[in-house]
Amino acid sequence: MKKSIIGFIVLIILVAAGYLLFIGNKQFKQESFTNENMARETTLEGSENDSLDTATQYEIIYTDSGYSPSELTIKIDDTVTWKNESSSGMWTASAMHPTHTLYSGTSLEEHCKNNQSDSFDECSSIESGESWSFTFEKQGTWPYHNHVQTGHFGKIIVK
Repeated sequence: MKKSIIGFIVLIILVAAGYLLFIGNKQFKQESFTNENMARETTLEGSENDSLDTATQYEIIYTDSGYSPSELTIKIDDTVTWKNESSSGMWTASAMHPTHTLYSGTSLEEHCKNNQSDSFDECSSIESGESWSFTFEKQGTWPYHNHVQTGHFGKIIVK
């Protein structure tokens, strides 16, 4: 009788420990790998030893509900790529709508003459599956919006 009680207690302890390990592992995976509010990040150049001098590339996904993440903090010379995964067009541009003057200080007409721009402005709408990149060379907080869907906006903070 004593052996069966001890065996039963050991079994309960093993089941409880297994459950706690399962729950802990599941929570770790959710926090580490499925956080949809984190931008995808890739080092463009440099090594682990000179991490202060590396440029990083980030990806923001645009969907029918807006930009994700909607706010991103980066460093000068980092590049952000906006990928259109929505069912409509995306024209990412610096605030304020409709002039897009905040980042460059020039009007939409001035910095989008030939769709070749070094201003924070895509200068035209792109379709689903396409992407657009911009390298930030100025420190500051840079709000942006989708010129096609003006209610969708985000913010890049360059430190």
